[in-house]
Amino acid sequence: MRRLVLAACLFASLVPRLAAQETSKPARARLPLQLVPDTLAVCRLKAKSALPAWASQDGSFLTISRTAEELSITTVQRAIPADARCERDYRALRVRGPLSPDLVGILLSMAEPLANAGVSIFAISTYDTDYVLVRAKDLARSVDALRRAGHHFVP
Repeated sequence: MRRLVLAACLFASLVPRLAAQETSKPARARLPLQLVPDTLAVCRLKAKSALPAWASQDGSFLTISRTAEELSITTVQRAIPADARCERDYRALRVRGPLSPDLVGILLSMAEPLANAGVSIFAISTYDTDYVLVRAKDLARSVDALRRAGHHFVP
């Protein structure tokens, strides 16, 4: 009986500590977000492909990544030829930056509420900030989920 009482006392002393650890997680960032006005597309080319002329046209958004496996180009959809291998109709949500490279959890603070809303994302980071791309058909649901998570949209 004495062991049972001792075990119960030990358990009772651990519960508040475990609860404190559970609630001591840092709060998710609440971010100022901007909607990029253009519709974007994400294109995949062969790794050794030359950079196509359409990728260097003036536009409000262009990001290029080359790896051993592929060349990815994300840019304004209207600049891309119809026959290019692309996933089209993306909208970009931009974290108003610049952001310090030491910040933790920026993408998570956006990705988690979007995942909970069933929205697939394509994330892009630049030196100054982060972008989360969502399908145009999911934009209203995305904005709603991010607002409910405490983010706010700015012009």
